[in-house]
Amino acid sequence: MKINFQGPVGLIEASLDLPDEVRHAPGSYRPRGIALVAHPHPLLGGTMDNKVAQTLARTFAQLGYVTLRPNFRGVGATEGVHDDGKGEAQDLLAVIAWMKDPFSWQGIQELEGHAWPQLVDELPLAMAGFSFGSYVSSYVVKELTEKNEAPERLIMVGSATSKWDVAPVPKDTIVIHGEVDDVIPLTSVLDWARPQELTVQVIPGADHFFHRKLHCIRDLIVRAWHGQPTPVNESK
Repeated sequence: MKINFQGPVGLIEASLDLPDEVRHAPGSYRPRGIALVAHPHPLLGGTMDNKVAQTLARTFAQLGYVTLRPNFRGVGATEGVHDDGKGEAQDLLAVIAWMKDPFSWQGIQELEGHAWPQLVDELPLAMAGFSFGSYVSSYVVKELTEKNEAPERLIMVGSATSKWDVAPVPKDTIVIHGEVDDVIPLTSVLDWARPQELTVQVIPGADHFFHRKLHCIRDLIVRAWHGQPTPVNESK
C-alpha cells in the first residue's frame, strides 16, 4: 500500500509492506522490527518499485518486519529535487523518525485496528539499499551510529563504490554483489570492503540488476537471519 507524509522539503511517497502475520492478526501480532529500503539512482530511472528494492522489502516482510520503501526526491509523488545523496540521506533520517513515532501511523485507514503501531518505537530498525541507495544508506547508518542509534542490521546490494564515496559500514553488514555487474565492477566493491574486513557475498552470473537472480538475494538474507534457505522460485 502507498502512503504519504511530510519530509524535510515536502511530501514523501512510500510503499508499505506488511508481514503476513500482521495482516492476519492485526490486533495481536508484534512485528520483529521495522525496515527501510532505499532505491537506486532517481536520475537513472530508480524508484521504490525497482525489482531489487521490491525484493528487499518483501524479504524483510517475510522475516517479520514492517517495511517502508520511499521514493527519493523528485520521484513519483515525492517532492523536491535530486540532491546527490545529501538531501536524500536527510530524508531517510526523517522517514526513520516518522516510522518510530506511534502517532505517525494514526489516520492510515488500512491500519485501523492494528495494535503494533502503538509499540513501533520499541522495535529494532533494519536497513537496506540498492546501488545509489546503498551509498545514501551508508551515511544514514554512520549518522545513526554516531548518535548511538545504530540499526540492527544493514544490507547493501550492488554497492555503488565506484560511483560515490560510500561510507564505512558496520562489520556485520550484509554485502551482496553480482559477479558480472558491469555498472559497479566487483573489483571496486572488494577494494572498498578489504580494509574494513567485510565479507562480500557474490552471486555467480548476476548482473547489476540481478535479472533472474532476485531469489538469490532473498535466500542470502534469510540465511543471515535464520540460518536456513527458503525454497527457490525459479520463475523470478
